[in-house]
Amino acid sequence: MITAVVGALLVTGCGRIPGIGGGSPEPVTVMTFAPENTDATNMPGMPAMAKAYERWANATGGIDGHRLRVITCNEGNTPAGASECARRAVDEGVDAVVGSYSQHGGAFMAPLEAAAIPFIGGYGLAEEEFTSYVSYPVNGGQAALLAGQGLQLAEACREVAIVRPDSAAGDRLPRLLGAGLAHGDHEAPADVLAPDNASDYTREARKARAAVGAGTRTGGSGNGGAERPGCVTAALGERTETFVDSYRRLPDDGREIRFSSVTGSVGQSLINRTGGRNGPYEGAFVTGWYPGADDSRWNLMKEVVDEHAFGDNRIDPTDSGAQTTWIAFSVLNSAIRAVDSDEITSRKLIRALDGGLAVSTGGLTPTLRWKYGDQEGIPGYPRAVNSSVTFHVVRDGRLTAQQRASARVSEVLSYTPR
Repeated sequence: MITAVVGALLVTGCGRIPGIGGGSPEPVTVMTFAPENTDATNMPGMPAMAKAYERWANATGGIDGHRLRVITCNEGNTPAGASECARRAVDEGVDAVVGSYSQHGGAFMAPLEAAAIPFIGGYGLAEEEFTSYVSYPVNGGQAALLAGQGLQLAEACREVAIVRPDSAAGDRLPRLLGAGLAHGDHEAPADVLAPDNASDYTREARKARAAVGAGTRTGGSGNGGAERPGCVTAALGERTETFVDSYRRLPDDGREIRFSSVTGSVGQSLINRTGGRNGPYEGAFVTGWYPGADDSRWNLMKEVVDEHAFGDNRIDPTDSGAQTTWIAFSVLNSAIRAVDSDEITSRKLIRALDGGLAVSTGGLTPTLRWKYGDQEGIPGYPRAVNSSVTFHVVRDGRLTAQQRASARVSEVLSYTPR
C-alpha cells in the first residue's frame, strides 16, 4: 500500500522524471532536534519519526527525486543545548530545521534567522515560533491548547485549578487557560506552581484539590451549577504522570474531581499503561491539536512507522510530538515540490513558503499557508495560521472525540493578556 501511495505523492506529482531534462537532483539536508534523556520533558519520538520519514522517502525515490538526509540533535532542555543544535544546523548547511521541540526559542531562532534557515513545524512551545519570519508553525502551539482547554472546561467544571511549571514558560499558562474559561463566562483558574522535574507532587496535589474542593460530592443529586465537578488541569509535560500518581494517593474525601490536561501531557499510551478504563485518566478531559489517534487520517503515518522505524520503540504514533513531526515533514515535502529544482536551498524553501504555497495535510490540519493574508492576526502570535483544537474525553480507556468538529481559538487568543 505504501508503494502505491508514494508513487502518487513522490513521483508522478512532480511532472518530471529525475535525471531527465536537467542535472541529477542534489540531496536535501534537514535537522530535527528535541530533548532526550533529560530530567524534564523528553521528546525522543520526534527525531525518531524524522529518521523513519527519511528511510521511507529514500526507499521510494526521494522527495521529487532528492535524497533526504536527516541530522538529529539532542537539545537537552537547556538554552545552551538549543543554541548548540542551531549552530550545528548552520555549520552543517541544512536546508531546513523540521519538526523540532524546544522551549528556548531565544537560543535557537537567532542563529537560524542569521543563516536564513526555515524552522518548519516546531512543537509550539517557544513564542519565537509564532513571531520569527523564518518560522512556519503547523499548529497553534501550547497557547492554543490551554485556551482551548478553557473552552472545554467552562461548561463542565465548577472550579478549575491549573498545575503548571514554576518557570518563565509556565507563567503564561494560567492566563491562557483563564482566557478560554472567561470566553465561556467562567472565573479564572487557581494557579498551582510546581517544579518541572520533581519525583513527587503530593504538596501540589493537595493545593489543587483544595482549590477545587467545592466540586460534586460522590452520590450528590441534581445537575445545577453547584453540582458540577471541580477540575484539575495539569500541564507538566512528561511529569504529568508523576503528578497524577501523587494525586491518586491522596485520601479519598468523597468529592468528584475530574482531571484534565492537554496533548503532550496525556496521550493514549499513557492511558494504556496506567490501567486504561480502570486507571486514573478515565473520564479526563483532553484538548489536542489533531484528530484522535484512531482516526483513519493517520493510517499512512502508522504504515511508515511499521515498515521503516525498524521497531524503534521511541516512536509512539499516538504521541503529539511524532504526529507534529509527520505533519512538518509533509510541509517540507510540499515545499520541495514547489521549488521544483535540482538544487534545493534554504532560501528557495523560504521563497516557496512565503509565496503562498498551500499545504494539504490530508485533513489532519486545515490547509496551511503562511502568506501574510493567511495569518490569523493574533496579537503576539503573528505567524499563527492554524489555531484549531480538538476536544477529547477518556471513555472506557480510550481517547474519544468529544465533538466531531475542531474549534478555532484565534478569537480567544486575541483577547489574552500577554
